[in-house]
Amino acid sequence: MTIRRQTSRHHLHIGLSMSLSIEEIAKVCHEVNRGYCKALGDDSQLPWDEAPQWVKTSAINGVRFHLDNPNAGPSGSHENWLKEKEKEGWKYGEFKDPEKKEHPCFVPYDQLPKEQQAKDYIFTSIVKTLSSL
Repeated sequence: MTIRRQTSRHHLHIGLSMSLSIEEIAKVCHEVNRGYCKALGDDSQLPWDEAPQWVKTSAINGVRFHLDNPNAGPSGSHENWLKEKEKEGWKYGEFKDPEKKEHPCFVPYDQLPKEQQAKDYIFTSIVKTLSSL
């Protein structure tokens, strides 16, 4: 990463030139999602470095999906996640339970609560922004 500072009378400009790996972008997505979940009262998300591998793999696959499908929006992100989870044997459950492979978001995108749809908007925006740096 190269950081260049230029100052003018009223503004501080910081020019960044960087290239992030897929895993680094996934980590940012995960940590922002973790913060968003905490804001909603959900403390179940572990920090990236403590998260189980299946959580990391899911985030990495989500980043790959958006890099391969740059025009996919939030609903595409969720539908991709659903397909991935279905292949792994997950199903709908009232509460998230990794041992039973049940998840309350295992529904079509348009049936998700707005708070859950927001996660897909955030994820999509982060990937598009960081991959363009």
